[in-house]
Amino acid sequence: MTDHSGRSAYLPDPAPHGAPYTGAAGPRTEVLVTGLGETTALGGDVAGTWNAMLRGESGVVRLDDEPWAKDLPPQIGGRAKVDPGEGLAPQRRRRLSRTAQLAVTAASEAWRDAGLEGAALQPGRVAVAVSAGLGDMQTMIDGWEAFRIRGWRRVPPLTVSMSMGNAAAAAVALQVGARAGVHATVNACSSGTQALALAAGLIRSGEADVVVAGGAEAPLHPLVLASFAAMRALSTRVDDPAAAHRPFDAERDGMVLGEGSGVLVLESGEHARRRGARIYAELAGVGVSSDAFHMVQPHPDGEGTAAAIRASLRDAGVAPEEVGHLNANGTATLPGDAAEVRAVREVFGDAVRGPVLSANKSMTGHSLGAAGAIESIATVLALHHGVVPPTRNLARLDDAFAVDVAHGTPRKLAAEDMVAVKNSAGFGGHNVALTFRGVPR
Repeated sequence: MTDHSGRSAYLPDPAPHGAPYTGAAGPRTEVLVTGLGETTALGGDVAGTWNAMLRGESGVVRLDDEPWAKDLPPQIGGRAKVDPGEGLAPQRRRRLSRTAQLAVTAASEAWRDAGLEGAALQPGRVAVAVSAGLGDMQTMIDGWEAFRIRGWRRVPPLTVSMSMGNAAAAAVALQVGARAGVHATVNACSSGTQALALAAGLIRSGEADVVVAGGAEAPLHPLVLASFAAMRALSTRVDDPAAAHRPFDAERDGMVLGEGSGVLVLESGEHARRRGARIYAELAGVGVSSDAFHMVQPHPDGEGTAAAIRASLRDAGVAPEEVGHLNANGTATLPGDAAEVRAVREVFGDAVRGPVLSANKSMTGHSLGAAGAIESIATVLALHHGVVPPTRNLARLDDAFAVDVAHGTPRKLAAEDMVAVKNSAGFGGHNVALTFRGVPR
C-alpha cells in the first residue's frame, strides 16, 4: 500500500532534511549516505522500486518485442520499468548510451534526494565513482555494423566515447560538476559495490567531501544473453518469467539478466552535518577479497566471500552477532548460491543466530555491474524503515542451506538490529562486502 508520495503508507517516511544525526562519531571520518536514486525493472525511482520489492513483485518479462528474442533460449529479462531516455533532452539522449542514460537518471534523483540541487558546493571536493561491468555493448556493435555495411565514414563519431567503460561515470560527473576525480571500477557483477567501497575510501582519505557512487548496466543485448546462455548460467523458465530467478530455492536453475542503475550520495560526517543533511545510514565498513580460483565459478567453500564479509565487519568494528540483515548476492545459480551460503554460515553460524537474508535479484533480475548498488539501496532502506523485503520465488529452501531467508512477506527488523551487510561477488573472483550502520529509529 502506498500513499500519494509513492512511499509505503505503513512505513515511516525518512526524516526531513535538517534532522540531526545522533550516531556516535568514530575515530575516523564517517561516511554517511545522504541521497538515493535508482531506476530498475521494478520502478523508475527509489520509491517505486522499494514499494514493489516490499510487495514481492517481479520486473522480469518476456522480451517478445525484440526481433532477436525468438531465436535465443533466454527470451526473458528485467527491462527498466521507465525508459531512462524519457527524462532527457533529445540531443543529450542521442549522445548517451543506454547505460549512461540509466546512470544519469539515477544520479539526478540521488542528487535531488540529498538536497544538493542548487547547493553551494566546492566542485574540487565532489567526486564520482560509477561503474558498469560491460560498458555499453549496443553502441559498439551498432558502430561495427555501420562500418561493415556502409563504410568507415558512416561510423557514428561518438561510438567510442559512448561505449567506453567510464562513459556512465563521465556523464554523471558532467551532470553534477564533479572535479575531485571520476572513477569507474570494472569488477564484473561486484562493480557497483566496488564503486561504493572506492567512494568510501575517497572520503576517508580526505580527497572528497561528497562522492556520487554506484553502478549502471544495460545487458539486454542478444550477444550478452547468448553468451550467458552458452555457459548455462541463465534460467530456462521462459514460460513463467516472474518465477524464473529463484535464489536459494531447491529447484533454482540459473539467473535472469536485468537492466538498471543505482546511485548513492556519500558524504563525510562533517560535511553532512554542517549543511544539515538528512542521514539514511552510515557506510561503516568495507571488505574486499579475491578468490584466485576460477574465471566464472566462485570458490566452492565460499572462502573469498567469507573473507570479504569478515574484513568489512572488522573495518566497521562490528561483531558478527550484531548483524541483523544480510542482503545476499543471490544469483540463483547452483554453485553461486551454495558458495554464498557456506560463507554466511562460516561467518555467522547457524540460522538461529545468523542474520535474515534477502535476495533482491529474485525481483529485478541480475543487473551485473549495477546490482550491488541497487541492492545497497535496498540494504540502506531496510535499516532506515526497519523492514526487509521478501525474496521472491523461494518455494522450498535447498535442503543443504541452513540459513534464514525472508520470503512471502516483508520481515520486520527489531529496533536493535541496526547493522546490515551487503554482499557481492563477480566473475574473476571479485568479492566485496559493505557494512551499513543505521540511524537509530
